[in-house]
Amino acid sequence: MEPTWQAPAGTGDGTGGETSRGVIAAVRGSVVDVRFEAALPPIRTLLRAGEDGRIAIEVLSQLDARHVRCIALTSTQGLARGMAVRDSGAPLQAPVGASILSRMFDVFGQPIDRLPPPQDVRWRSVHRAPPPLARRSTRSVVFETGIKAIDVLLPLETGGKAGLFGGAGVGKTVLLTELIHNMVGHHQGVSIFCGIGERCREGEELYHDMREAGVLADMVMVFGQMNEPPGARFRVGHAALTMAEYFRDDEHRDVLLLIDNIFRFIQAGSEVSGLMGQMPSRLGYQPTLGTELSGLEERIANTDTGAITSIQAVYVPADDFTDPAAVHTFSHLSASIVLSRKRASEGLYPAVDPLQSNSMMATPGIVGAHHYQLAQDIRRTLAQYAELKDIIAMLGLEQLSASDRNVVARARRLERFLTQPFFTTEQFTGIPGKTVSLADALDGCERILRDEFKDYPESALYMIGPISEARSKPATPQPAEVPDAAGQHAA
Repeated sequence: MEPTWQAPAGTGDGTGGETSRGVIAAVRGSVVDVRFEAALPPIRTLLRAGEDGRIAIEVLSQLDARHVRCIALTSTQGLARGMAVRDSGAPLQAPVGASILSRMFDVFGQPIDRLPPPQDVRWRSVHRAPPPLARRSTRSVVFETGIKAIDVLLPLETGGKAGLFGGAGVGKTVLLTELIHNMVGHHQGVSIFCGIGERCREGEELYHDMREAGVLADMVMVFGQMNEPPGARFRVGHAALTMAEYFRDDEHRDVLLLIDNIFRFIQAGSEVSGLMGQMPSRLGYQPTLGTELSGLEERIANTDTGAITSIQAVYVPADDFTDPAAVHTFSHLSASIVLSRKRASEGLYPAVDPLQSNSMMATPGIVGAHHYQLAQDIRRTLAQYAELKDIIAMLGLEQLSASDRNVVARARRLERFLTQPFFTTEQFTGIPGKTVSLADALDGCERILRDEFKDYPESALYMIGPISEARSKPATPQPAEVPDAAGQHAA
């Protein structure tokens, strides 16, 4: 059942209170025209109609001196011409404060976790300008996740944006949950999950997973569900960002913002644009696509008081990377993490595909010459192994040269070392979770490339933390693994 709307205690900008009244002039689906006899409300003002103000509509354009055109954020069922409309005197607002932690909200800031509304909250407009350049940090700082495959090959940027590409069943939600766990447990930060166009089933499962994993205490969840009008789905990202900005600017804490799915934000904007009668642009997208996406993405930044680091799930329509939605999204991302179904089927979790993924932070000037060269060596080894797989499948490993067998042995050990047990999967696997520092991860990869573990079975490197844990596993070869000859290297 839809929660009863409660008026915010204050608008956060001192302009609260009802200013004028109007009447509905026309209703066309989610588009509502309202006539005002006095002054027109400004663009983005939130209007209320219906019993107890349950129907929320947002002003998007001023048609003439007496009429505004609005988009409904709730169902318009029950609206009729001539009904009274109340001007709230403020835009859509989101609650901020320490008491919103561990809670789940909708786009209006109302709790949807069946718990009482949080106390001692302030209300702020969801429409806020990005931080000015004078406040932004000019240094590129690596955001350590404690996950080997990401920190070594795809370093994330503090205050940057990373795209996560993955289908169902490849471990996307598990990876997001682990990032939240590591953020809360080791960075003393806050995590905010924003579900744009999420299914209610997915939201409920994620809420229970977070609670069982013990990370809900430092987390906020905001959902605009799939069955809600496009206006609500279009604004839920702004509401989540307003909460994130509070923790960054007021409490000076680092924030991890997870968005699933950023394509649905663009899709909702396209629906709103079509409903408003705007002329569509390329492939039917809204003509304001770049501006709307930039208005959201540019608020995610690293400032002098803290950083908002964002990881966003990205859906690519029909796998067409030239689609306008994908092109505009890629221009904002500093890293792309691709999850491979093939690697997931082999049990190599996290199923990050190192050859398809990339990061703008992986340069000698940011991560250092040693880290950069080591990452290049790892990629080269894995790429050579990928090229040799067809030959191995047709002719067998014995037909490879000694140097090629060395490459295969190193690559397979690297693949297994880059797996990692997660804290959020302990209850399913029985393996305690591990976080690995960047120094330990680099040290392990470097020693594998030097063939220090050529006499160890591949299983000794599978699902461990630092490379030192391989010592505790039995060094006995297994039939399914690469023969000893593959581990021999040329002098």
